[in-house]
Amino acid sequence: MNAHYNAQKGINMTIVEFLSDRLGQFVLQAVFAAAASIFLIATGTESGIVVLLLVAWLLVLLCTQTVAFLRCRSRLHELESIMDSLDQKYLFAECIPEARSIYERRLLDLSRRAGKAMIGAVSDARAAGQEYREYVESWVHEIKTPITAAGLICRSADPATRQKLSRELAQIEAHVERALFYARAESPEKDFIIRPVSLADIVAQAIDRHRTLLIQSNVRVETEHLEQSVYTDEKWAGFILGQLLQNAARYRNEHPVITLSAKPLGQRVQLIVRDNGIGIPAHELPRVFDRGFTGSNGRTRGGSTGMGLYLCRKLADCLEIELQIRSETGDGTENGAGNGTVLILTFPAHQTLPNYAK
Repeated sequence: MNAHYNAQKGINMTIVEFLSDRLGQFVLQAVFAAAASIFLIATGTESGIVVLLLVAWLLVLLCTQTVAFLRCRSRLHELESIMDSLDQKYLFAECIPEARSIYERRLLDLSRRAGKAMIGAVSDARAAGQEYREYVESWVHEIKTPITAAGLICRSADPATRQKLSRELAQIEAHVERALFYARAESPEKDFIIRPVSLADIVAQAIDRHRTLLIQSNVRVETEHLEQSVYTDEKWAGFILGQLLQNAARYRNEHPVITLSAKPLGQRVQLIVRDNGIGIPAHELPRVFDRGFTGSNGRTRGGSTGMGLYLCRKLADCLEIELQIRSETGDGTENGAGNGTVLILTFPAHQTLPNYAK
């Protein structure tokens, strides 16, 4: 019913456009008809004959314009069906059948030239983007060497200096890792491998990778019921979890606690990451996964880029992980009712994964 209505609406619009496009022709023909009628009457032709000639002219005009309209409508429907059938719409000009007139042939030639120019521009942009991503990945791997060296050097410093340097180096490494995954997220199927992995191993590796930050932030981490197997990429899932741990440490309360627990849901598994931090205002929750959104907490505490949760959602979508968030702000105390943030990662069943991920 809706398809028929939309098609009928399109036909009506085409009729209006058809008539408006030929309005100048109709006016010109009406002027000639009026002039011819005046001439015939002036030369003594009976008015009845003039009327018959005008009626005949109107019938011929109506028939010819009706045929022209039907041909135009048929052609538009044919071209529209071709466009709808194409996955890559920019190839439309290359798939149009042979032109029906010289004028249409010239238009199609221009369209094909424009299409080829656009395809060339798209190809150049993709090549440039690929080159940039490869450069970022290469830079990330190269920058890890001086970061590691700086970490070794700072071990010889006094304890207070060593603690400060270790914290800053951990932040630098986190930003570098975020840049790497941001670049790889453009072509995820080329980088990740989906296989059954231990959820406890993913959590343990993420905690170990951010141990310095958690210890210096006095964050206590508790784990419960993580003896589950999930279908995911261990490295990508570990990065997502690491971002959540960093956020919990950054937006902590006086006695921070992070609890990680798992719950089976049939063939799927949920990982629940709960903290007792300062929470997120309710009106900001719908936007926390937006690119570059820092929120009031990020502006207050500083240092937020608004990219962490955005990358988490983007990578989670690639891995078919459902990512949900709940949070409430409270009085800022350890036992404040409803305080903190809860993030739920629902790992998919093997049957629901896309073909390229199996």
